[in-house]
Amino acid sequence: MKQEMLSLNKWIAEAASKGQSMDDFLLDYNTAQLECSQQELLEKMQAMLEVMERSVEVGMSGVRSNSGLTGGDAKRLAGAVGAEGFAGLLGDKALDAVIYATAVGECNAAMGRIVAAPTAGASGVLPGVFFSLKTHYQLSDECLQRGLVVAGGIGLVIADRASLSGAMGGCQAECGSAAAMAAGAAVAMLGGSPAQVGTAVSIVFKNVLGLVCDPVAGLVEVPCIKRNGSCALQALLAAELALAGIGSFVPADEAIDAMKSVGDSMCCSLKETAGGGIAVSPTALAWAKNYFRKEDK
Repeated sequence: MKQEMLSLNKWIAEAASKGQSMDDFLLDYNTAQLECSQQELLEKMQAMLEVMERSVEVGMSGVRSNSGLTGGDAKRLAGAVGAEGFAGLLGDKALDAVIYATAVGECNAAMGRIVAAPTAGASGVLPGVFFSLKTHYQLSDECLQRGLVVAGGIGLVIADRASLSGAMGGCQAECGSAAAMAAGAAVAMLGGSPAQVGTAVSIVFKNVLGLVCDPVAGLVEVPCIKRNGSCALQALLAAELALAGIGSFVPADEAIDAMKSVGDSMCCSLKETAGGGIAVSPTALAWAKNYFRKEDK
């Protein structure tokens, strides 16, 4: 007998019926599933947050990737703030999210330690959003721990109903899922309702649907790192809309299912094979040819 798929819509309805916040509901759910105490679960979340924070620090140091293709942009962007000629088009919260997300992406490209959230290629989105909100809203460690539980719960549903893998669903399944997890968590951390958590998840997927996975030379660098920054912005946008009371015509489960459908329709060249998109641009192909020539020596 086929097991029923996990449903974010169902969890939202159950949380609302019990008068629980999304983080309280998912804490109860996960401690029951994992047979552990809330304290034990939150301690695990804290351990992951500490790794994330260290990843930001490594990226902010200006570290470069082993290939030499990327690195230093997080430090460069942070240093540009307030300098002559800096436009300041983004507000402080959004800009910090981009800086931190980029930093973690650069740490990952340099083979530093990161938390796959939900994958290494999308590891910058959650830290970008979480640490920006921590800075600007003075969020407590426990608030972030609970936020990570919410993010993980959303990721569980996405993994069950669709995929978190770029090789299966394109970048919409990696950076897109990370953005949905971060958006829902941001809503929860800022006091939003379970329904608003679901709205944020749905909005993200509607905005990133069809995003392909096209890494230059098969490396998780270009365009992956900048996509982490852009998806951190998508998460903040979705959370802002949801917290403002703006709804989503399509509920979360259906948005996730739509992402799977689009991923299933993508050709293999657009799913992590470096066979399409940016990866086959003349500049990318020339760089990859030179890179692999050096690697063979």
